[in-house]
Amino acid sequence: MINRRNLIGAGLLGVGGGVAAFANPEQAANLAAPAISRNRRRLNLVTTWPPGLPGLGTAAERVAERIQTASEGLIEVNVYAAGEFVPAFEAFDAVANGSADMYHGSEYYWTSKSTAYPFFTTVPFGMTAQEMMGWIDFGGGQELWDELSAGYGVKGIQATNTGHQMGGWFRREINSLDDLVGLRMRIPGQGGDVLRAIGGSAVALPGGEIYQALQTGNIDATEWVGPWNDYSLGFFREAPYYYGPGFHEPGAMCCVGVNLNVWQSFNSGEQMMIKSICESVNHSTLGEFNYQNAIYLDKLIQEEGVQLRSFPDDVVTAMYEAARDVRAASGRDGLERRIYESFEDNLRRMRNWANVSDGPYYSARQLGADAQG
Repeated sequence: MINRRNLIGAGLLGVGGGVAAFANPEQAANLAAPAISRNRRRLNLVTTWPPGLPGLGTAAERVAERIQTASEGLIEVNVYAAGEFVPAFEAFDAVANGSADMYHGSEYYWTSKSTAYPFFTTVPFGMTAQEMMGWIDFGGGQELWDELSAGYGVKGIQATNTGHQMGGWFRREINSLDDLVGLRMRIPGQGGDVLRAIGGSAVALPGGEIYQALQTGNIDATEWVGPWNDYSLGFFREAPYYYGPGFHEPGAMCCVGVNLNVWQSFNSGEQMMIKSICESVNHSTLGEFNYQNAIYLDKLIQEEGVQLRSFPDDVVTAMYEAARDVRAASGRDGLERRIYESFEDNLRRMRNWANVSDGPYYSARQLGADAQG
């Protein structure tokens, strides 16, 4: 189970300054205790992840641990896995209405609130992890995200990135586009819309419910994250064909969402501390996922007999065409349109750079490796 952690922080500098202002040690001692008591905060952070899930689940704990270390003190935040405080898909509402103070999850789970929310997790054939960081931090993404979430009483901060995900686990091989017609797959966000557009059936399930759905035959396939997380949930036992790459999630960004009143109750220094720590976890988890996925891909293939597959060309082409239409449809007007246009403009700009940098480099590196045998 995910342990409840203490997240501590607000008021430390104020307390220290108050104590230092007294030359008399007895006066300082008398002030310190009530000042600390008065500034203590106790908050609840709910997650959308199953108990004990590595990577995604522990990222929420990591946020808590780093704030505790940085602030030495004064805000206690209990971290709850999905179902311990509220069900996974109720985390946003719990924070928005003040039942909980913070959540750690994926913004595309809130598509029913706004069709723009998936842009702040990942969209099919969209941005990689590095490109998402570029858009959020430098391309106007954070400002648009703030505007969207403020309408629901929430402040969002990037706090985890899984990097490139896999396409999913399938009970049977996918040899052509026809094999996806009627296929029932767990896939949320715009990825689900793409599957529907090419003839499949998409359902949204929280992580803790996926294995049973596969086991009972309620779904024929599922995507989750990548080898590290997927191994821990045991999908390979029910669906032996592992397809990639994950065109639906090229760089999934997860976040900490904070109740807006709670966020505004922090001073600017405390806000900067929390934001910086969330961003540090965002960057460190990206490195961790890349490292662990490499290890667990070998385990899945060598020890579990998983069959690694690539999607056929006609499937890729159909997915790309459908993804373009799905992204456009999500930006109908108003703020949602501005978010869509900002995302597309930044995607086009950074894609042009990737086409002369990352893409050719990967090809050249593999060419050299193949030549060496």
